[in-house]
Amino acid sequence: MNPGSVAVVVTEDIDVSSWDLYELSIPCTVFGKPQADLADPWYSLRLCGTGERGRGDSPAGSGLSLRAGHGLEGLVGADTVIVPSVPDACVEEGRPLPGGLVTALRRAHEAGARMVSLCTGAFALAEAGLLDGRRATAHWMHTAQLAERYPRVEVDDSVLYVDEGDVLTSAGLTAGLDLCLHLVRRDLGARVANQLARRMVVPAHRPGGQAQFIDLSVPATDDLSLAPVLDWARAHLDRPLTVEDLARRAAMSPRTLHRRLRAATGTTPLQWLLNQRLGRARSLLESTDLPVEKVGELSGLGTANNLRHHFLKQVGVSPNAYRRAFPRALPGAGAGPGALPYG
Repeated sequence: MNPGSVAVVVTEDIDVSSWDLYELSIPCTVFGKPQADLADPWYSLRLCGTGERGRGDSPAGSGLSLRAGHGLEGLVGADTVIVPSVPDACVEEGRPLPGGLVTALRRAHEAGARMVSLCTGAFALAEAGLLDGRRATAHWMHTAQLAERYPRVEVDDSVLYVDEGDVLTSAGLTAGLDLCLHLVRRDLGARVANQLARRMVVPAHRPGGQAQFIDLSVPATDDLSLAPVLDWARAHLDRPLTVEDLARRAAMSPRTLHRRLRAATGTTPLQWLLNQRLGRARSLLESTDLPVEKVGELSGLGTANNLRHHFLKQVGVSPNAYRRAFPRALPGAGAGPGALPYG
């Protein structure tokens, strides 16, 4: 199935010395390059500039000029609209957003688009009223300003991204990449998202609830690397693994394992195991005809009832509903935006 069109906002005065250019490149990389062997058709991408004739310019003297193929009218009719960032002055000095942007965002949302912001793009969605009464996030350096300026928004400064169904927000930098891969997972399934992440040499899945700030002060050396034990655990998810099992395998105490894994991933050993088991269950539901009972057994989630419990809590739908949304098919089959009743 067609995952739909993605319209990305390109604002004027992109500062190439800031993070704006990086955050703009994320959706372009994830959605703009066709991956026909993973899903065919892939997303269709269009860049929509806020400037005259749809142009998004970088500052004078930067040596860089960006030209978008569409103006803001290109947002209306897109299946997904992404605002990677807004000019720093709009955040730090409270200057107005680029002319016409707020109206265009409202019109796109009214037309049924899924609205997404990366980092400071949340200020644009908030100004358009699309975050009122919703939970949202942005880079932790700007969440206090977001909460003060838009008191009707439930700002959470502790997470990587927030999925509210038809409106999604993320923290800055690599959290934006996490959110874009999350969208691919929603639209086309875990197999496609995992393969794409592998090609990009990034983690396949960091849950949105993972902390933005992870203390990496614990020194990592080759002989203390967690990679071997985590790889071993992934290969043995069908076993009733415990924290003690992982600690013994890593030749460290459970307390040390807990501290090192939290420092490296932002999650506890038990939560990490649960995330891995759910990922395995998703892949099995997408790629096999195995009954739910067998999927629970092979993923280490136990009984069918236990699998259903965790799926409903973490994914938002039952295993059978998930399987229906992502029919096994041939490479390339998938579900379009909003196929699952998230949120």
